Amino acid sequence: MVGHPLIVERANALTDQLIEWRRRFHQFPELSFQEFETSRYIVDHLQKIDGMNVEVGIGLETSVVGTLTSGEGPTIAIRADIDALPIDELNECDYRSQNPGVMHACGHDAHAAILLGVAKILAEQFEETDIQGTVKFIFQPAEESIDTEGMSGSPYLVQAGVYEGVDAAVALHMCPWLPVGEVQINDGYSMANVDVFQAEIYGTGGHGAYPELGTDPTWMLGPVLQALHGIVSRKVPALEAAVISIGQIHAGTASNIIPTEVKIEGTIRSYSAEIRDLLSNEIQKAFSVVNRLDGEYALDIQRGEPALVNHPSVNAIFLKAIDEIYPNLGITKKPFGMGGEDFGYVTQILPGSMFFLGCAIADGVQRDLHTPIFDIDEKCLPIGAAILAQTALNLLDGAISSESVPKKQVTQKNEV
Repeated sequence: MVGHPLIVERANALTDQLIEWRRRFHQFPELSFQEFETSRYIVDHLQKIDGMNVEVGIGLETSVVGTLTSGEGPTIAIRADIDALPIDELNECDYRSQNPGVMHACGHDAHAAILLGVAKILAEQFEETDIQGTVKFIFQPAEESIDTEGMSGSPYLVQAGVYEGVDAAVALHMCPWLPVGEVQINDGYSMANVDVFQAEIYGTGGHGAYPELGTDPTWMLGPVLQALHGIVSRKVPALEAAVISIGQIHAGTASNIIPTEVKIEGTIRSYSAEIRDLLSNEIQKAFSVVNRLDGEYALDIQRGEPALVNHPSVNAIFLKAIDEIYPNLGITKKPFGMGGEDFGYVTQILPGSMFFLGCAIADGVQRDLHTPIFDIDEKCLPIGAAILAQTALNLLDGAISSESVPKKQVTQKNEV
């Protein structure tokens, strides 16, 4: 199998094109489930690639799947997300968002551009060498948000069969805490289960001057908050990853009126299924305190995307590819944190992995994910394209087979 020298050359030759694509995506971002122009732009460029079969609308209207195939062999999927966030961009660059209130603040513009580059590189490899197998280039909508059914983009594509017959799936993510020339990779749990709870605490309310005549849900909130904030420190083993954070509290209409209800909303993050269940049960117990204070409550816990679990064998192929093409690249081995990533639906059902690609601009400014000043050093683009392309070639060369990963039904559901 033709490998690393040519792959790096081809990735470097695409640098200007990668930057052009990335900036085009950045200038015209679209929110989850609304990526119509983004999808059309991707289709236009995929259709120009010799040998590429392009399908649109599998699972979601704005999904795009390109396929290269040649003979018998493994089937590899490479996935990029394409949606943006509801953020007003504060950057003043020439390619800043032209859509008010919408911004590529998580690097999906770079992910999509890199995957287009990988498609061009591998198409040339398919044409010039005797590659046996199939590569699917999956441009996935709606990673950032869920719809009224509680579903983000990934489970829709999984349920529609996009990943059927795939032996391994790979992806990358921008990493603003590492400079260009470094990557972060981790075996096993690497990003979190993402759950949300919404609750209401009910009392009778009343006149602010006569609190003894009624029941006050704002008073009941105090012990509930204390119980919630004590769950991680006192109920979760210290070596387990877990977070419960309160994001919203709403109550009342005037200074002299005791409200009849308090609304509270928060996020729940965990790695393991056992801790995920424990957190849900303990949150239920925390709100049950309200009953002892003559109040009532309603609690809804919505389960979102599952934890990202990186397959060690796929990571080994990433590392092999990096050693082949960038032997001096810096490698950090540790989990990515408690953020969420709906690529976890894919790693539930087949061997898959994601690595984080260093993209920090070397000017001392911290441009974190999901902030209005997020931006990248575009020198990372050809590096990401080369790593994914070489990894795909290694996988096609039989470096991994579809191992005994349990097949799971991919659903999202509400649980109380």
